[in-house]
Amino acid sequence: MIFSSKLIEDAVQEFSRLPGIGKKTALRMVLQLLSMDKPEVDEFTGAVSRMRHGVKFCKECHNVSDSDICVICVNPGRNRRQVCVVESLRDVIAVESTGQYAGLYHVLGGILSPLDGVGPEQLNITSLCERVKNNEVTELIMALSPTIEGDTTVYYIARQVKELPVTITTIARGIAFGGELEYADEMTLAKSIAKRLPIENYVTMK
Repeated sequence: MIFSSKLIEDAVQEFSRLPGIGKKTALRMVLQLLSMDKPEVDEFTGAVSRMRHGVKFCKECHNVSDSDICVICVNPGRNRRQVCVVESLRDVIAVESTGQYAGLYHVLGGILSPLDGVGPEQLNITSLCERVKNNEVTELIMALSPTIEGDTTVYYIARQVKELPVTITTIARGIAFGGELEYADEMTLAKSIAKRLPIENYVTMK
């Protein structure tokens, strides 16, 4: 692309760094911003800047939050005995969208993948074990993507808490093996959570 403005070229370059955004789509976004009133653009860029500088991670579950503890963790209406273990922030949104779960969450920040250099130290597993030890958690719902890496992570966590009085379940395999949780439709995900099964159905504990 040839630009008559270096400022527009720079803006297109920045937008195209976003996942799934090519140069043509980035150019359309930039031209849309250019057509907007300056106060509107200021509000848009201000919101992005405030988000990036102000967002925090919950000290309890590692979900995104505007304060030290997220709104889900402080909600007295949530079942504090259930903790749904997920891989990423997007999975929290996916599960919440089903409207079928009323417990708490724990965001691991990924799944075990030795080939990619992701071990237990890179994930929020220690804090999960501490939550089980220090709180009245009676069930861990493993809502991880049904892949080899996901199952390995479930197995590892189960081994870490096997001496503790907590039941470990996993979402029913309405989600195909090898699939990604965030791409599952809401109905399938809702049924998977409602019909969760004991972890022994999928993982042999020794």
